[in-house]
Amino acid sequence: ESTPRPRRRGDGRTPPRRSRRCVSAAFGKEVKASSECGSPPTRYCTTSTDDKGEVIRNCQICDASNAKRAHPTTYLTDLNNPNNVTCWMSEPFSQSLHNVSLTLSLGKKYELTYISLQFCNQKPDSLALYKSMDYGKTWHPFQFYSSQCRKMYGRQNRAVITKANEQEALCTDAQSNVEPITGARIAFSTLEGRPSAYDFDNSPVLQDWVTATDIKVVFNRLVGWTGNENETLGQTYFYAVSDFAVGGRCKCNGHASRCIHDRDGLLVCDCKHNTAGRDCERCKPFHFDRPWGRATAHEAHECVGKFHFSSLLL
Repeated sequence: ESTPRPRRRGDGRTPPRRSRRCVSAAFGKEVKASSECGSPPTRYCTTSTDDKGEVIRNCQICDASNAKRAHPTTYLTDLNNPNNVTCWMSEPFSQSLHNVSLTLSLGKKYELTYISLQFCNQKPDSLALYKSMDYGKTWHPFQFYSSQCRKMYGRQNRAVITKANEQEALCTDAQSNVEPITGARIAFSTLEGRPSAYDFDNSPVLQDWVTATDIKVVFNRLVGWTGNENETLGQTYFYAVSDFAVGGRCKCNGHASRCIHDRDGLLVCDCKHNTAGRDCERCKPFHFDRPWGRATAHEAHECVGKFHFSSLLL
């Protein structure tokens, strides 16, 4: 029996890769922090400069038991309203300030387009982004930011990306002289500058590179922090983030246009093309006459079975 020809764009049958819109993958999801102010209530201070150039010190209390004074991780992934900025805050003046982490679980595999962090105070000097593809069991470097890339992370600053290293994490300086002291943002584009980005469908390396189930942010160093500050000065040192955003698409290998929750509440792809699995990563039972393949813009790679073709002839 002859194998049926692949179904391509415009032949009136199965459409090719199903387009999935980019979504805010982090919105409303839980973030776990290794440090959070307010338990017990903690004094923290911010500084600003008035019109005369004099430094103004403004001190408040972070209290986790008081909703008006709390700075929980739920503020990281809630609606980001510039008219009502809410911030997660770490504990100030802590010896753990060199390794404060935020961990976000996306619930399933996503193909990420960007990761963005907006800060309530000054941006950190050094931070690292990691990703997991196995729900937090193992972690892989995704991107580094530091004024001293070699010293902090053993990497060259702004290394050139080639096809030989386009799946490697790079390091760049997070600071900029033109950015505001507060409200600055770090935005990491997962495919920017990577040579195979324009041929993504045919690049298994980049398909794997952008895939993640979990994201971890590790803050490694504050600007100006030495660890020898007195208590008064130390109260001005802490991490504060107003928005932790992740843009991406459910990883469905081109066989679904959306994700849904199954009977167990798990987020899964709404698979088409006779595919199955949380990520449409295999063929349905009895549809093995053609090997499974990732759908592309020109080829659906529909899974098929003999009984299916018999019915088409009736």
